[in-house]
Amino acid sequence: EYQWKGPFYFIQGADPQFGLMKAWTHGDTDNGDDEWGEEIKLAEQAVQAVNKLNPKPKFFVLCGDLVHGMPGSRWKKNQEQDLKDVLKNTDQDIPLVFVSGNHDIGNTPTKETIDDYCKNWGDDYFSFWVGGVFFLVLNSQLYFDSSKCPELRQAQDAWLDEQLAVAANQKCKHIIVFQHIPLFLCKPDEEHDYFNLDKSVRQEIMEKFHKAGVRAVFSGHYHRNAGGSYKGLEMVVSSAIGCQLGQDTHGLRVVVVTEEKVVHRYCSLTDLGSHGVGKELLDMLAKQ
Repeated sequence: EYQWKGPFYFIQGADPQFGLMKAWTHGDTDNGDDEWGEEIKLAEQAVQAVNKLNPKPKFFVLCGDLVHGMPGSRWKKNQEQDLKDVLKNTDQDIPLVFVSGNHDIGNTPTKETIDDYCKNWGDDYFSFWVGGVFFLVLNSQLYFDSSKCPELRQAQDAWLDEQLAVAANQKCKHIIVFQHIPLFLCKPDEEHDYFNLDKSVRQEIMEKFHKAGVRAVFSGHYHRNAGGSYKGLEMVVSSAIGCQLGQDTHGLRVVVVTEEKVVHRYCSLTDLGSHGVGKELLDMLAKQ
């Protein structure tokens, strides 16, 4: 779909993270993830809300931490199977897009953990077109710590440069990026911590995105809503479908793409399920 065909929208979710809620309340985030019934219900609620939407979204993207179990941990396979069982009920006409998070491939990923993820969920980085808009899915863990697989980081870097060149040649309407770890939470020059990327790496990526004309980066990881901008590049951090670490509700983000801009709103699962995307966003979609 290289051609612009008019406004459309998609749904972004993040961090269903089966197993974190119990682990978090018990204060044992390494081994306390042996129950995830609560997350199953929330993921089912998310799928039901998305299925009811009219018109249908172009796709439903999950920005990482699909489950809580780290690679090799005891409950990971069961958590993944239960999530797949829930997601199988997504309307067949709504493609699912998966983004790898640190719990999916490990805080310090290896070739093996990434291979395992790819077998289960699809490529760890790739691009696709929807209605004249170019979307890039990145493996942000390679930017966080690629010490055990430096060649994979180099491969993604080379691929990204090629893709941005393709986007420039195709004269796409917008470029939008999905990754798990935000570049930053509020300010481009904030200090580095667990929830954002190291400043030097961040600066390099932000500048590359800015020069290529990337419109927005959507991520999760923070389990709270946040965001900011860098030279016209918007950083959007969405809270979780699963465990909340702040004051936000379990929710999904509705993202409307028009010819001029990208407009988005975070909705609670309950609201989205009962009211849909809302009149204001529907009106934007209707303007051809």
